[in-house]
Amino acid sequence: MLEMKVPSPGESITEVEIAQWLVETGDWVEKDQAIAEVDSDKATLELPAEASGIITLKAEEGDAVQVGEVVCLIDTEADKPEGAGSSDADAKKEEAPKKEKKEAKKETSSESKTYATGTPSPAAKKILDEKGIDAKDVKGTGRDGRITKDDAVNAKPSMGSPGQGSRGSERKKLSMLRRRVAERLVSAKNETAMLTTFNEVDMSPIFALRKEYKETFKAKHGVSLGFMSFFTLAVVRALELYPDVNSMIDGDYKITYDFKDISIAVSGPKGLMVPVIRNAENLSFRGVEAEVKRLAIRARDGEITVDEMTGGTFTISNGGVFGSMLSTPIINPPQSGILGMHNIVERPVAVDGKVEIRPIMYVALSYDHRIIDGRESVGFLVAVKEALENPTELLMDGNPKKALEL
Repeated sequence: MLEMKVPSPGESITEVEIAQWLVETGDWVEKDQAIAEVDSDKATLELPAEASGIITLKAEEGDAVQVGEVVCLIDTEADKPEGAGSSDADAKKEEAPKKEKKEAKKETSSESKTYATGTPSPAAKKILDEKGIDAKDVKGTGRDGRITKDDAVNAKPSMGSPGQGSRGSERKKLSMLRRRVAERLVSAKNETAMLTTFNEVDMSPIFALRKEYKETFKAKHGVSLGFMSFFTLAVVRALELYPDVNSMIDGDYKITYDFKDISIAVSGPKGLMVPVIRNAENLSFRGVEAEVKRLAIRARDGEITVDEMTGGTFTISNGGVFGSMLSTPIINPPQSGILGMHNIVERPVAVDGKVEIRPIMYVALSYDHRIIDGRESVGFLVAVKEALENPTELLMDGNPKKALEL
C-alpha cells in the first residue's frame, strides 16, 4: 500500500488546501494521472498519482493539509478492474425517462387546477403576465377570492416584491489562492500610502513601427511584435532615471535594486497570475516578447511555478486587453509601484494648433507615497510617456532594424 503525501509546492509553503478531488475512493488510477487539484497561497497545482492502483482518499475537499501529510492511499497490488474508467452514461439515460414522466405528471396536475382563492381568470392572468406581477401578490375580489380582470388592471407591482425571474444563489468557499490574493490586496490598501497618477500616450509612433516591421519580426523570431516589449523597455528606462520606484520598504530600511525584474500580470485558468521577467534590463525587444509568450503559455496551461511568480521589483498590468479605459491598479506588495495599461481609442487631440485623430492610451501609475515622492512618480510616468511617443530615439538608439534584430 503506497501512502501519497503532499509534496512541497515551493519554498516557504507549509500548507495547501484540497481544492478538488478528480477521482473517488475505489477508483483505479494510472501512474502520473492527475488525481486532485491543490491550492497554495500562491498557485493551484495538480497532484499526480505516484503509482497505478486502487485509490482510497484520506482527506476531504476543502481540507487544509500540511506539506508531507498523507492524503490518499494507493493499493499497488490490486488488479485493474474490467471496464475501469467507463462512463456512467447508461445510468443517466435510465434516469432521463423517469425525469420526463415526473415533469409530465407535474404539468398535468397544474393544468387540472380549478379556479380557487388567489387564482386569476385567463384574462386576468394575461394582464398580470404582461405587467410582470405574480398572482400571489394580488388580492382577488371575485367569487371565492378569484382574481378578476379588474383586479389585474388595477394591480400595481410592489416595490418590495421580487419579480418572476430566477433568484437563486450559490455559496462556494474561496480557493486558498483567491483568499491569499484578497489578503494581499487589503494589506496593500491598508498598509501602504497608495496614490495614483495618470497620463496619456499617443501610440501613433508604435503603431507605425509595428506596421512596418511586425511581419518581418515574426517571420524571423517566431513571436509577434506586441505592445508589451515597448512598455517593458520604457519602464526599464524610467526605472534607471527614477530608482526610488524600483525600491521597497523593509521595516525602517529602503532596499533599492540595481536589476529590473518586471512582473507581468496575465490571466490564467485559476485567475490572475503575475509571472516575472528576470533582468529585463538585459533583454531586447525579441527577448521580452519571447519571455512574455513563454510565461503566458505556462500560466494558461497551469504549469507556472511559484518561483516564476516571486521576486519582481515592479509590475505592469494590461487591463486594456479586457477593454478597460482607465483604472487605478493596486500595488503588488512588497513592490512600490505598478503601471496600468489600458485600451487604445482614437481620440481628437490638438497637434500644432490643429485637431487630429490619434490612437490614445491612458496610463496610470500607482505608487507607495511612503517611499516615492510626487516628483519621482510623475517624472517616472512622464519618462514612460516620452519613450513610448519617441521609441525610435529613446528605445532603439535611432536604429529600429538593429534594435529588432532584423
